[in-house]
Amino acid sequence: MKRFTNLLILSLAVGGFLLVGAAAKADTLTFTLDEASQSGPSDLFVFTGTIAYTNADAVTDGGVTEYLNGDHAFVDLPATLDDSGFNTNAPLSMNPGDSWSGVIFTVTAPPFTAGSSNDYSGYFAILGGSSPSDGADQLGLQNFDIQVTPEPTSLLLLTSGLIVLLATMKLRAV
Repeated sequence: MKRFTNLLILSLAVGGFLLVGAAAKADTLTFTLDEASQSGPSDLFVFTGTIAYTNADAVTDGGVTEYLNGDHAFVDLPATLDDSGFNTNAPLSMNPGDSWSGVIFTVTAPPFTAGSSNDYSGYFAILGGSSPSDGADQLGLQNFDIQVTPEPTSLLLLTSGLIVLLATMKLRAV
C-alpha cells in the first residue's frame, strides 16, 4: 500500500510540473488589435495591431528569443480570413524589448442582407516557441467581431423610395 501511495504522489507531482510548464508558455507576447470590433458597409475589414515582447513578458518566459512560426485563425462562415499580412510582414522572431505594428489579417464578409445575421466573430492566435521549428505554443491570442451594415447608397435608396411611397399615398388621399 505504501508503494502505491508513493507512486501516486510521484505521478501527481510529475503531472503538476508538466502543467506548470505548459501554462507558463501560453501568451508569452503582448498581442493587441487596434480595433477588435469593427462595423461598416465594406466587405473588406482590415485588422491592424501590435506584437510586443516586453520586459515583463521576458521575465515570464526567461528572456529567450521567441520565434513567430505561424498562426491559427477562425471566423464565422461565410466570411473568410486572409492571414497574409501576418505571414508576409511580421518578424520571424522577437527578442525582449522588440515590437512590431502593422496589418495582421483581413476579413472578407458578404454584403449586408436584410433579415439575416450580419455579425461575424473569430479569433487570431500567434503560434511559435523558442526554436525556428517550434509551432505548438500559443504566443498570443485576440478575439474580434464584425458587424456588416447596409451601404449608404442602399439606405438612401430605401429612404427615398419610402418618402415617394408616402407622398403618393398622401396625394391619393386628397
